[in-house]
Amino acid sequence: MLLTLVFVPFLTALLAFLLPAKKTRFIEAGVIMAAGIELALAVRCISVIAAGNLVRGTASLAIDSLSSFLILLIALVGFFVSLYSVGYLRTEVGKGIIGPRRVRQFFILLELFLFAMYLAVATVNPIITWIAIEATTLATAFLISFYNKPTATEAAWKYLILNSLGLLIGLLGTLVFIAILGDRSGAAIWSEMVASAGTVSPAAIKIAFVFILIGYGTKVGLVPLHAWLPDAHSKAPSPISALLSGVLLNVALFAVLRWKEAADVALGSDQFTGGLLIFFGLLSVFLAAFIIFVQQNYKRLLAYSSIEHMGLIVIGFGLGGVGTIAGLLHMLYHALAKSMLFLLAGNIFLRYSSTKLKNVSGLIEALPLSGPLFFAGILMLSGLPPFAIFMTKSLILSAGIAFSPWLVGALLIVLSVMFFGLFRFVTKLAYGPVPEGIEQGEAHFLTQLPVILLFALLLVLSWYMPETLDTVLASIRETFLR
Repeated sequence: MLLTLVFVPFLTALLAFLLPAKKTRFIEAGVIMAAGIELALAVRCISVIAAGNLVRGTASLAIDSLSSFLILLIALVGFFVSLYSVGYLRTEVGKGIIGPRRVRQFFILLELFLFAMYLAVATVNPIITWIAIEATTLATAFLISFYNKPTATEAAWKYLILNSLGLLIGLLGTLVFIAILGDRSGAAIWSEMVASAGTVSPAAIKIAFVFILIGYGTKVGLVPLHAWLPDAHSKAPSPISALLSGVLLNVALFAVLRWKEAADVALGSDQFTGGLLIFFGLLSVFLAAFIIFVQQNYKRLLAYSSIEHMGLIVIGFGLGGVGTIAGLLHMLYHALAKSMLFLLAGNIFLRYSSTKLKNVSGLIEALPLSGPLFFAGILMLSGLPPFAIFMTKSLILSAGIAFSPWLVGALLIVLSVMFFGLFRFVTKLAYGPVPEGIEQGEAHFLTQLPVILLFALLLVLSWYMPETLDTVLASIRETFLR
């Protein structure tokens, strides 16, 4: 089951490569079918894990609660993005922007991107995790520069260089950590490293964890390592922006959390790792909240919002206890909400042919479905009740009271500033006159269905959490409390 889940995207990419470019409909059918299989297998995996059983593929592939949760996120967002991409690319082909060969290239890279993310979280070997996360950099660099515009190419190079340098630092920390624990075989696995972490020098572990946090933190988009993120997210095709923001940032954070688990065993009651996460999380929230006021591009606006929310998530994990559950739930809700918003941003772009805020107004009139959903999605992301992000933000703030009431007060002010900034821009987009020459109506059925399903799923999960998922989340929390 796990082996199939991980390698289905790779086989789909191979199939798309072997098929002639003109066989676009076959490639699209293969991509949608693969996404459906992956989602079904991900749900099955998380059910097995919730029942207390192991899911193992090979000696290097096995998953626990945290892995199964990330796999579910990848499968969910991957399914909706795959479905949306078909309608999005058909519309662009109809406009003469791209041809069949570019469509095939897009789907090949998309499937390789998904394969690398599945491998990163499904492997028990930290070296393979690093290799897989580095592989996501290579696949997505070509997707970011998909339109071959100078600004997109610049964003892709920036993304490639900064993330490769960051991950090189992460590799150094990984090798130091493995060497400290006495493993020279290169076959170290996460569980063994956690088990043996209590016997090593705390000072050496701290040094290794700093390298790991800096390295993978670059991929997470934590300030001051975030410079690539706004450019990459704003220049990539919208389906890829949804995957970058909704899933890839969480996959990189997965690696940090794995090493945090081992480091916490070695450091005991020392709050070193939690303190670092809180520091970088706060830095990310503060910067994103104030820099959002000078943005002139609605996709960059969403990108800075991703920096803010990843900051909140790492603050939750840094605080521990209730903060851990809040961080996990926030990871889930943000992944779905931000993916939905980037897909809606794609619908806006298909209608207005611009990502500049000054060129877009009258969304609710011009896009009768996407306009209201985009407005609602921004309110959801801002943490207004009755949406679930209101609850997760409240839980993170509650967990932070014991750490520092003054800090929580400052964070509340900054979150209010962020809400005002987002609301200020979205009202300008939603209302006002529709620009001359802009037709009314949605682009394609398959660009509407995924966002409707995502919004419905978010509403359901805001009020009801499936028992299996609840069990898995509780198991992850226990892992970080031991």
